[in-house]
Amino acid sequence: MSSPGPSGLRIKSPDLLVAESGADLEGNGLKRSMGLFQLVCFGIGAIVGTGIFVGLSDTVAEAGPAVIVSFVLAAVTCVFTAFSFAELGGAIPVSGSSYSYAYATLGERAAFLVGWCLLLEYGISVSAVAVGWGQYLNELLGSLTGWQLPAALSNPPGDGGIVNIPAVVVMLLAALLLVRGIRESARATAAMAVLKLAILVLFCAIGFSAFRAGHLSPFAPESIAGITSGASVAFFSYIGFDAITTAGEEVKNPRRNIPLAILICIGVVTVLYSLVAVAAIGALSSDQVADQPAALSLIVNHVTHSAFGGGVIAFGAVVAIASVVLAVMYGQTRILMSMSRDGLVPRVFERISPRTSTPVANTWIVAVVFAVPAAVVPLDVVMNLTTIGTLAVMAVVNVSVMVLRRTRPDLPRRFRVPFFPVSPLLGIGFCLYLMYGTGPATWLQFAGFVVVGALVYACYGRQRSRLAGTAATAAADDIPAGPAPALATREG
Repeated sequence: MSSPGPSGLRIKSPDLLVAESGADLEGNGLKRSMGLFQLVCFGIGAIVGTGIFVGLSDTVAEAGPAVIVSFVLAAVTCVFTAFSFAELGGAIPVSGSSYSYAYATLGERAAFLVGWCLLLEYGISVSAVAVGWGQYLNELLGSLTGWQLPAALSNPPGDGGIVNIPAVVVMLLAALLLVRGIRESARATAAMAVLKLAILVLFCAIGFSAFRAGHLSPFAPESIAGITSGASVAFFSYIGFDAITTAGEEVKNPRRNIPLAILICIGVVTVLYSLVAVAAIGALSSDQVADQPAALSLIVNHVTHSAFGGGVIAFGAVVAIASVVLAVMYGQTRILMSMSRDGLVPRVFERISPRTSTPVANTWIVAVVFAVPAAVVPLDVVMNLTTIGTLAVMAVVNVSVMVLRRTRPDLPRRFRVPFFPVSPLLGIGFCLYLMYGTGPATWLQFAGFVVVGALVYACYGRQRSRLAGTAATAAADDIPAGPAPALATREG
């Protein structure tokens, strides 16, 4: 036993993380209700939404027809990092995701900052997703009834509106479903995931029926700079696959199913996105697609010369984006729950309702707090900040998998990163490359956000950390894998 060292060097044993969470049992009042199929659908539910249905037009505006390359570049970045998430998710199957992985490898201060950045990836991104929901809701209402919500009530300031009411509504509806229980949420997400995949396949069929090779020329009007900027925007379309790891305590056989679900989701989504990008640009020129709201509906209306097809796509988008709100909000609540167990955020976030086996107060707090930016912040501002925060977290995950290989080579791993350490190093390189493509303004915003996070940790988290308050600590290698003392540290 030794006394705690500097707070930034406290490293939480993977064994202790698993023991505290009951990740190999049934722990903390959460129920293991999700099998592999539900987990894959949950992952697809978290990924496929605003990024492809709304963000495609923004990517086209940056890259032109080379949007196809931008999507592939973003996918490659995700594939390398997905390998790292798969290994860590199988080795440390807890709800904390990348926050917990950083705690087990880089220490408490780094873990807190990762959790802080996850507020961008999960909390702020769910706001961005909700903003896009209003665009397609109006498209659907227009095709069905000929009436649409006034711009003042369906767009945020800066985009011709005052407050985005649909964005607030979809977040509150998602919270209502989440507090009912994970079984109900998983079923709803699975149904919505299947529907939106079918809608995107239908879009590809319609788009390829009107494919014109001339729309691909000139292929890269903004050269490599445009492709890089487009990849940074397209990356938003892939955000959410790591939400699978936040279900570590509610999945059956998590050590097997989490790695499998991550790899399946990334494979399916990458192929589908590439086909959608090719079909979109082949059917309509990049100049006509760029910066258009509800771009997929616009393309289908143009090809079919009817508003009916666009209405079908709009319906699929409404369902798709709603499922992303549901899945990503779920991920945010589980991250906060893990941080709360460690004392780094208030304890209200770790309370589980004995009736529903869900963190009810946590869920409603997340819904209400992040409904505010959804109502009043333009989509492009939120997307850029979310992208850079997510890329930073993914770079840390790649570092974490390398550190854990060195510090805990004995840890059981159901999946191991192929071509180690080349794969995680490439993952880090691609993340930094896409971060560069977000632009100086986004970097300044992100730097300010990180500084605020460091101050919050110094003023709150460091003082209330349960590791810091432990009188007796043990080296990580001495902590048993079974039920263990609630807290321990290893000197870094």
